[in-house]
Amino acid sequence: MTDVPVVIIGAGPTGLTAATLLAQYGIESLVLDRWETIYPQPRAVHLDDEVCRILGRLGLFEEFAAISWRCNGLRLVDRDMHVLAEFRRDAAHGRHGYPEASMFDQPELEALLRSGLKRHSVVTLRGGAEVTSLAPEAGGVRVTFTESGRPDSVLAKYVLGCDGANSLTRTSIGAVLRDLGFTQRWLVVDIRADVDLGAWEGVHQVSDPGRAATYMRIGENRYRWEFQLADGETADDYRAPDALLPLIKPWTGEAPADRLDILRVAEYTFRAQVADRWRDRRVFLLGDAAHLTPPFIGQGMGAGMRDAMNLAWKLAGVLDGTLAETVLASYETERKPHATTMIRLAKLMGTAMTEGGELGNLLRRVAAPRLHLVPGLLKRVLQTETPALHRSALVVRPPLRHSLAGRQCPNAPIDGDRRLDDVTAGRFAVVSAAEPSPSQRADIEQRGAVLVVARPGRVLHDWLRRGFAHAAVVRPDATVHSAGRDLAALCTAIPPYRATP
Repeated sequence: MTDVPVVIIGAGPTGLTAATLLAQYGIESLVLDRWETIYPQPRAVHLDDEVCRILGRLGLFEEFAAISWRCNGLRLVDRDMHVLAEFRRDAAHGRHGYPEASMFDQPELEALLRSGLKRHSVVTLRGGAEVTSLAPEAGGVRVTFTESGRPDSVLAKYVLGCDGANSLTRTSIGAVLRDLGFTQRWLVVDIRADVDLGAWEGVHQVSDPGRAATYMRIGENRYRWEFQLADGETADDYRAPDALLPLIKPWTGEAPADRLDILRVAEYTFRAQVADRWRDRRVFLLGDAAHLTPPFIGQGMGAGMRDAMNLAWKLAGVLDGTLAETVLASYETERKPHATTMIRLAKLMGTAMTEGGELGNLLRRVAAPRLHLVPGLLKRVLQTETPALHRSALVVRPPLRHSLAGRQCPNAPIDGDRRLDDVTAGRFAVVSAAEPSPSQRADIEQRGAVLVVARPGRVLHDWLRRGFAHAAVVRPDATVHSAGRDLAALCTAIPPYRATP
């Protein structure tokens, strides 16, 4: 094979997202996946508005909306299905312009991502191609693989390991997963029903020391249950309908058994783990290759897509000569602490909702209905904004004061039906509460950035004011690079960036 700029190992959501984002910048890539076609089993089922924003960047959100199911939030219920607390989500749109919680079937999403990839001639996807080794060479990495039993290899300038929890890429660079102290075995059940179950349209988290459980509707006729397994139990104990149906009866009620099509009964071990390092020279880890999270806040797949969003534009800038290669160190600096924080939050939520025995159950019954009485707590629980990224070469945060730097700029309406992402289109942007001078405008344009003037009374103007800033430099991934009151200084701080979708 001829050499390629980027080889992506793994054609799951993370790898497909990375390939599409790179393709939008005209970067050629080869995607290698060991499966001939889409992996048929549903795994992830939830995306938040921040990740839906990434689908918007891929040009796929409208198609995703047609295959997804809006979720109203989460209810914490006891073993008798009494509601202890309810956390509602905006089923229409949040601060990023998209629904705050969407449910879906992963194979359908992957089919959509593959369909979108076909729009870009610079990407080649090869299924049935199993990578066997990675070896550094002058100017790149030699990727060796077999396809239909035949050996082949290609020299890549960069390799993105999106090859899942059992990542060969991770092993090849000598990285190991560090355990964050959470392991639980759960039964996962997927059912298709041609009768509406009539349950509340949101996630139900059952807080029961005897059998913690989760229920969610993920489509018009698709439903997912997860039940914590006791010691000695396995999925095999529940494959027969007579054993399984009593578990789901609190939701199915009097629905006839022949109207419930059992699609899958499987066992999963939920873990909290993070790789000790995410990069070795030209090789990077993304998605489950870099981190594994319990599912309690629905951030597993989203974390991998955030990895791709963080790295793709930087790699495009390096490959076109706009950015120095040293900026690639910011990928791990920014993403590893963020992913770790989200995993710890998922672990905390899982522990709070499922553990502690009867005493824990009593505490939940007492405390959960009173959460709204704690000042600011309910707002903090309900907001979908994720933590700010740590300081890096591309996040300029003052050490001792509040700053918007590292946070996501809202995908706010700009004019008419257009939002911020429609205007910036994968470039740097300067969001300013004041009209720049002609020289400042010239400086912004010279650096390849887009100017967005935040008018008084509009979302972005209020956002700047709350952040004690007059202007902000926003990166192509919508993260704030720097913010402050000195527009002239911010204009000169914009990294020159010529890569354009």
